Amino acid sequence: MSYLIGVTVLWAFSFSLIGVYLAGQVDSYFAVLMRVGLAALVFLPFLRPQLLKGRQRLALMGLGAVQLGVMYIFFYQSFLLLSVPEVLLFTIFTPLYVTLLDDALFGRFTPFYLLTAALAVMGAAVIRYDGIDSGFWLGFLVVQGANLCFALGQVGYRRFSVTLPAELPRHSVFAWFYLGALVVVLPAFALLGNSAMLPTTGVHWGVLMWLGLVASGLGYFFWNLGATRVDAGALAIMNNALIPAGLLVNLVIWNRDADLVRLAMGGAIIVGSLVLNEWWLRRRAPAAA
Repeated sequence: MSYLIGVTVLWAFSFSLIGVYLAGQVDSYFAVLMRVGLAALVFLPFLRPQLLKGRQRLALMGLGAVQLGVMYIFFYQSFLLLSVPEVLLFTIFTPLYVTLLDDALFGRFTPFYLLTAALAVMGAAVIRYDGIDSGFWLGFLVVQGANLCFALGQVGYRRFSVTLPAELPRHSVFAWFYLGALVVVLPAFALLGNSAMLPTTGVHWGVLMWLGLVASGLGYFFWNLGATRVDAGALAIMNNALIPAGLLVNLVIWNRDADLVRLAMGGAIIVGSLVLNEWWLRRRAPAAA
């Protein structure tokens, strides 16, 4: 859980950095390409190809292509169809996908995880709901594509990690994850990118370096590592903990307007869902023993 909490704090800063310094100033496809490329550079020095079989390498590359590459393409396209509040609202369904996909991949069904995930969705909705109009359906579907890709990548890595030896150092093979994402984002930039909106200032490059080396490089490694060390319910809840964390950082540092009452209420519901999930796990543990 400490990995997930740490990355949540890290990514909370990233949302504001993107919104303040990159959005509308730097081509989104180029920004994604830079993030993935720099993240790959972090782990390439540690890569030991002989530690994974060919099929395992392809599996890890596939997870990166889905969780990062395809997810980002869906996500950035959604901003062409929806307002920012609508996009943020529709991302709150990710915990439900995490719980359902985790049960499907591990061959089980855990209704209680759906309950705690639904509570986390409710908490995020309290924070983010600003109303929608009647023309949102296509945008809604595009955002759900992004949500499904991110959830599938997390759950898929949990399932993939089970097949690896416990003593295998995960950092020595994780570069395959980013190389898989590059297979998607490189042609996406070549086909859809706008070369007239490349970074022009030191601030642009500095933010991109931070997002690539730290937020994406270290962030996704530790998030996926943390995903293998918690249950599906906790993982689903932590997917929505980013919303109050991101708002809080934005309010404190950049002094943006935020509804503090809704922030407190929604955050309390999300924390409550996590506490409920932990209580249920402790209660179930003696019975399982």
